[in-house]
Amino acid sequence: MKRFIDTLKNIWKIEELRERILLTLGLLLIYRLGSNVVLPGIDPSSLTDLRDQTSGGILGILNAFTGGAFANASILALGIMPYISASIVIQLLGMAVPSIQKMQREGESGRRKVNQITRFLTIAITAVQAPSYLANLMAQNVALTITASTFWTTSIVVLVAGTVFAMWLGERITDKGIGNGISLLIMVGIIATLPQAFLQEFASKVDEGGGLVLFIVEIAALMIVILLSVALVQAVRKIPVQYAKRTAGGRTYAGNMARQYIPLKVNAAGVMPIIFAQAIMFIPITVLTVSGSDSSDANWLLTMFGNIQGFWYNFLFAVMIILFTYFYTAIQVNTNQMAEDLKRNGGFIPGIKPGKQTAEFLDTVLSRITLPGSIFLALLAILPAFAMLAGVNTQFAYFYGGTSLLIMVGVVLDTLQQIESYLLNRHYDGLMKSGKLKGRTVSAF
Repeated sequence: MKRFIDTLKNIWKIEELRERILLTLGLLLIYRLGSNVVLPGIDPSSLTDLRDQTSGGILGILNAFTGGAFANASILALGIMPYISASIVIQLLGMAVPSIQKMQREGESGRRKVNQITRFLTIAITAVQAPSYLANLMAQNVALTITASTFWTTSIVVLVAGTVFAMWLGERITDKGIGNGISLLIMVGIIATLPQAFLQEFASKVDEGGGLVLFIVEIAALMIVILLSVALVQAVRKIPVQYAKRTAGGRTYAGNMARQYIPLKVNAAGVMPIIFAQAIMFIPITVLTVSGSDSSDANWLLTMFGNIQGFWYNFLFAVMIILFTYFYTAIQVNTNQMAEDLKRNGGFIPGIKPGKQTAEFLDTVLSRITLPGSIFLALLAILPAFAMLAGVNTQFAYFYGGTSLLIMVGVVLDTLQQIESYLLNRHYDGLMKSGKLKGRTVSAF
């Protein structure tokens, strides 16, 4: 406890770090307050049906990501998710569109151009999603205090502005605060639902005979799952690298066999395979619902894809996560570029020829470590379904795995790593008593 207090004192002594943390907390508070501001023209007392609809399923996941703003018909109801969608689209286009590939390789100037395109695409996606969200509101018989035409016009503008504001908050946190702003906004939204879910689960177990012991077992299981998630996020395969020559100050020094490592992450894809798989699983339900088909096959598909606790839903979900893990890893990790950079800098992997053979070796190692990583990721993704079957309430079960848990673990590690860097640079002790905190080198998205 004394060490923890000393660490907080050291953090407070560093003026820049203190200002960044306070700014981050202030902007996150503004985001949370905005999540509870209802859209103009809606009677808040008529939102009961909407909250019931978002208590589970894919809408429950969306509501968790927005910290309850989705079910509150808030001005930030769409949250930061349109920005995430736009970022995914840009990443995929980077594989097929040469102009975007060129911008991604232009360094800081190219990054600014890509960010600007992402912002405009975010606005376009929000403009499409906003009417769909409002149509769902109207289907829940939400009471209006203004005319329907006025409500639709103003609400679309407000929802688009709300997403742009959330995007601005995230970028300000990244630039002036601590941690990755976009990821922090998502994490705060997820954590906002934790206290209520925790209390509901505790109350339901206390009412049962011997339920308190069962609740303690559930918490212990949750801690184990969190530890496994941390292990998955941090796990790397170190590939030894040697440099036969080094260049410094315009001079080349031969014979310097300095040993370094290329860290290949076991889960280089992060949470993106789960997000892709969830989006694909949601498509059949959307198509069948819109078509209004009443055939036996359609009803069977609706039952299968609508039951997140069912065998076939989770089986298909896990298979798609494994496939998307390989797909997204191939996008994120360019082994040919790594081999080329290594060769250009005079480095080589012992026993492997530079160039093409190095790229093939890295690709083989990456494929081998991705398999267990993808299976582990798939198991974490379907753990909430097992938790529900074991009697855990739906809201609390979401924290037993899936996107929510992996985002929280990744963002917390990344933020703590930045804080530790400030402490070590000022010659203070790090956050850990021994060793070094290994966080994610990239954001959650």
